[in-house]
Amino acid sequence: MVTGWVIDASMALAWGLPDESSPIADHFWKEVESGLPVFVPALWWFECANALVVARRRERLDDRHALRMSTLLGALPVDTAAAPVGDGLLRLQALALKHDLSAYDAAYLDLAISRTAGLATFDSRLADAARRAGITVWEP
Repeated sequence: MVTGWVIDASMALAWGLPDESSPIADHFWKEVESGLPVFVPALWWFECANALVVARRRERLDDRHALRMSTLLGALPVDTAAAPVGDGLLRLQALALKHDLSAYDAAYLDLAISRTAGLATFDSRLADAARRAGITVWEP
């Protein structure tokens, strides 16, 4: 039984970017309205901001849509975990090496493990690593 959900940027952006819209992401957000908390690592904010900058540069979003998406993401009821310090860096490295992930993706896995939460992602490599670690992966 999950106590909440960790979401990565791929899930959040699929919910809001017009050319990445997904019924799966829409379904996830409807389920989350039931009250389970949503967790993100501090890195999530930088990933989302960068994705919006890149989308604007590639003309996938105009200024108005980028502002709307930023506002929507900023209003999401997410609980942001503090950046890792001390032994947190060692945990991220160990998870990244064990599951052949980037340290960035390991941050999502580490948060799901520490919060006994499920993981909502469209990143198949991260989802596979989460399953191997015994984490529930969002599937409608």
